[in-house]
Amino acid sequence: MDMGIAGRTALVCAASKGLGRGCAEALAAEGVNLTIVARTAETLEATAAEIRKQSGVEVKAVACDITTPEGRAAALAACPQPDILVNNAGGPPPGDFRNFTHEDWIRALESNMLAPIELMRATIDGMSARGYGRIVNITSSAVKAPIDVLGLSNGARSGLTGFVAGLARSVAPTGVTINNLLPGLFDTDRIATTFEAQAKAQNISIEEARQRRMKSIPAGRFGNRDEFGRACAFLCSVHAGYITGQNWLIDGGAYPGTF
Repeated sequence: MDMGIAGRTALVCAASKGLGRGCAEALAAEGVNLTIVARTAETLEATAAEIRKQSGVEVKAVACDITTPEGRAAALAACPQPDILVNNAGGPPPGDFRNFTHEDWIRALESNMLAPIELMRATIDGMSARGYGRIVNITSSAVKAPIDVLGLSNGARSGLTGFVAGLARSVAPTGVTINNLLPGLFDTDRIATTFEAQAKAQNISIEEARQRRMKSIPAGRFGNRDEFGRACAFLCSVHAGYITGQNWLIDGGAYPGTF
């Protein structure tokens, strides 16, 4: 299927590896020119070089912390008028909420709620004026089914979800859509951190924690970044113009609810 977005421009955050990289690669495969952002310059530049080689599209790499005003300014200087914005940032650390400090909560909110909102604020009016825009926020399955050791993520990402629910409807008439992708368990670096916390809390080995979680997934496996990226590319396509304000759960069937 031709996604109809060749020649468009995209700003993809936290794109040097994991799910963000999967989204960048899928968009590049559709002919989208990219600005990719991550904190580690060496890893980011290597990813940019690989995507250029694979797809032939223009790829700008901006090493910065997107959760800071300075980082966002650098990203937007490189890509001031994106047609597509993929918001993504590393999740806050797991733990017992009794041990979280006020500063821990502020960092979680800055990273997983306020930074995406600031990027939307900087780009959405331009999208509306041009009559086309796609915003995809990578959040978490924890928004639908909270995970006990991820209290910081549960709270911050749920706040973003509530904000998007209102904003998406207000810009829909202008050709701009905003949707959230909610990953379940994907085989990324992030999953290892979660299993370490769960193993410690349950007094079991990391491998046992991993196997227990895998058995709880009807698909019988963890997800991979390629399939996640393709879902993102579809939401960014011309075919998804009637989809907005939605929370797409991608978890191999792990969430047991009807709604």
